[in-house]
Amino acid sequence: MRLRPLIILITVIVIIGFLGYQIELALPTSPPRRYNTYTLSTQSPPEEIGSYDVLGHTVDKQEAEQLLQTEEGRAQLSPDNGAVAVTRDLIELGRKSFYLETFGNEYLFTDVIGILDGPINIGKLTKAVLALGGKGTTNLQIPLDEDVTIGDTTFKAGTVLNTGLDVPKGSLFPLGIRNFLDHGKVRVGVTCALCHATVDSETKRILEGAPNIDVDTGLLLAFASNTAALFRQSSINPTEIPSGDLSEAEALRGRTYINKDGRENRLPDLKAMEDAVDAELLAWSPGNFTSNGDLNSNPSQIPSSYTHGAWPYSWSGVASIGWFHGLTTLNNAVFGVNADPSTTADSSEELLGIDKEIYLGTMLQNAANSKYRLPEGVKPSEFFDKIDPTPGTPGINQVIEMPEYPKGSLFMQNGLMAASPGYKVAEQINGMSAWQNTLAPPPHEPTGDVEVLKRGAAVFDRAGCIECHSGRYFTNHDVIPQQEVGTQPSRAKASKAFAENFVPPQTYPPNVPVPLPPNPPVLAVPTDIMPQEDIELSYAQNNPAGGFKVPNLIGLYLTAPYLHDGGVAAGPDALQLTEEGFEIINPDQLGMAGTLLKGIQPDPSNSLRVLVDRDLRQEIIAANRADESLQRVNIEGIGHNYWVDRQAGFTTQDQSDLIQFLLSIDDEPEVLPDASAS
Repeated sequence: MRLRPLIILITVIVIIGFLGYQIELALPTSPPRRYNTYTLSTQSPPEEIGSYDVLGHTVDKQEAEQLLQTEEGRAQLSPDNGAVAVTRDLIELGRKSFYLETFGNEYLFTDVIGILDGPINIGKLTKAVLALGGKGTTNLQIPLDEDVTIGDTTFKAGTVLNTGLDVPKGSLFPLGIRNFLDHGKVRVGVTCALCHATVDSETKRILEGAPNIDVDTGLLLAFASNTAALFRQSSINPTEIPSGDLSEAEALRGRTYINKDGRENRLPDLKAMEDAVDAELLAWSPGNFTSNGDLNSNPSQIPSSYTHGAWPYSWSGVASIGWFHGLTTLNNAVFGVNADPSTTADSSEELLGIDKEIYLGTMLQNAANSKYRLPEGVKPSEFFDKIDPTPGTPGINQVIEMPEYPKGSLFMQNGLMAASPGYKVAEQINGMSAWQNTLAPPPHEPTGDVEVLKRGAAVFDRAGCIECHSGRYFTNHDVIPQQEVGTQPSRAKASKAFAENFVPPQTYPPNVPVPLPPNPPVLAVPTDIMPQEDIELSYAQNNPAGGFKVPNLIGLYLTAPYLHDGGVAAGPDALQLTEEGFEIINPDQLGMAGTLLKGIQPDPSNSLRVLVDRDLRQEIIAANRADESLQRVNIEGIGHNYWVDRQAGFTTQDQSDLIQFLLSIDDEPEVLPDASAS
């Protein structure tokens, strides 16, 4: 009986493999069935079908119905004016795109980075999934059958790698991973679902919108053969890596290339570059990703996609204007900016001080696929134009140039928008915005005692939490200066260089087809939906330290560890209640070092306690600072010094009641603070 599923799978693979020589196939081909998710059991935010979004300005259904009665109103809600109608079809397209759309990044990950060329290859992944027997997992484990040295770390044979990849119950594919077969060539691409959905640890059903808190993107990328292509996501500057003498002919020396002045030069040493980038990516913590390519190691925690009423978006609030109050800008950033370094090649000199030829040459000199590998003695930009899988547009992913390209704007940071041929401008990323705004965590009852929640809500009010985390969605939408909130400073100013090259934001109307026709119409994107001072702060303008936006508190029970770097964490056995309050009984489960780096899930209750208790927090910070890898990537767990402890006049019971209240903030909280109930 055990052989039957394997035989069936092998047969399917053989058939698909044969067809893959004839046509291009992609697996899986549809989003998961809704009954395999928790979404049907949640009290979702209003879907707002019938409303319109006019470049960030919302027109609700009732107002829209009135406007549509007049010619002037119809013009206001026309796509020609930038209006997007929220429809059932748009939301369904958003869900499909969230799970299936890669915007062509399979070429970057497979042909350039070589994600399948290391120890974590398609065979190992398939074997690990089959070993689950259909039961699913929150952490697909890959055993190594030989010693492997990556960067400055050697993994011994027999080591079991914790990838953090989620596999839903009954699935043959990790969540957010797509396999493409094209004329016998296997490629792997990544969708939003890899990071912004997860599976429940007990039922293995999908929690749509919850962050995958233990997916180890750093490890998965570091094990690729050409991680050096992602140098922009690290602090490794290729111009600072020795390249060796041009007369040397060692195989591992950097390739020769023609620089911008037409002269022959040599790129950085292949091995030195690869080892340096590998070492930094291995230091990324599970659940973290460096989303700003500013040549600084500042990975931040993957946020949830419970986005309704939670603008501005991203940790520093840089996604704040445009459709869906900046959410479309955030969705674009994943594919149009962050995950494809080649999209900023044209502006690399202005942004990073790195010449375009060195930038592209470093990415391609050790590309996994020989077709994409830079030959000796050619100009990298000219070679890239020949092998670009999306000829006619910048970068490897499927994008379109915005009117201001190669400059960027508040709307599209690098002047590029992710868009697939056959769709309309922003159709897919607007759809994802509309769908994400319908998501909420499933019901959660940390306690059956409503009086505890009421007391906790009162503490929330008395401690001043409500001043920032206000309203039904527990955010006042402000951007707080880094100096005030005190959290790790590196991430807050990560977008500073982009803003210094911004021009007024423009876009094409949402009814313009992709590819773009000649001379498409252009619209100005309004910037008045966010206070100017918050916009400047999010980009570290007029304040060199930058700032962090006030996040919502929806679904805290699913999002531990806490703060932007994920440094505030404590394991399930870390604390114990004594007569003097909660004390640390297991220091080995403190901080990121004592939890996710050891494969231990942070306990939400304990992690919230160390967030609000200054004495406990000091121990967390000390644990993180004692770990060399965490220091390499700026993970400390400092800041947000708003205490609910004895020094602040609160009892241990107050603290516990507050934590129970915070954990109860789910799809429809049973108790709300008085000030936010209105």
